[in-house]
Amino acid sequence: MTTDKHRDIRCGRCDDDAFTAARACGFYERALRASILELKREPRVWRRLAQLMFATQQREPINRGNLIVPVPLHPQRERQRGFNQAALLARELARLTKVPIDEHSVVRRVDTERHRAGMDAKARRESVAEAFAIRHPDAIVGRNVLLIDDVFTTGATVSACAAALKQTGAANVYVLTIARAQTLT
Repeated sequence: MTTDKHRDIRCGRCDDDAFTAARACGFYERALRASILELKREPRVWRRLAQLMFATQQREPINRGNLIVPVPLHPQRERQRGFNQAALLARELARLTKVPIDEHSVVRRVDTERHRAGMDAKARRESVAEAFAIRHPDAIVGRNVLLIDDVFTTGATVSACAAALKQTGAANVYVLTIARAQTLT
């Protein structure tokens, strides 16, 4: 049986990040990588990926989330793509878990430079610093937010978003992604 002490153990790589804990369904490789790339071009795989996320969401401590929030795209980027893949995943996860979703309180106010493969962790963090704002703070205060995104590479994006949520008064921010990069640079 898992004790409370063991549930809250962190690997240590994310100790400086603003989120409480982060989980991914798997590594960003093979079928998951191909599915995520397909999701960004054509969102027809989102239901199956959300089912994977649902299975991962059942584990401690991220199952404590009582409000689902997708990482927002900048409005210009969302117009270009035609959809926000994190929002598609979050909507389906909200349906599966019966946890409410909030797609309006967090906004991406800065159109950040896209994270290129050559960016190191510091450059990624700098590119998203102060990129997020909270439009409806009353919806966030005291909540255990389950923050949804597709890929966790260095954690820069979700950490910047989590920082905005925590500064507004979120009790905890748990991150759930489809995949995680194997090495953080």
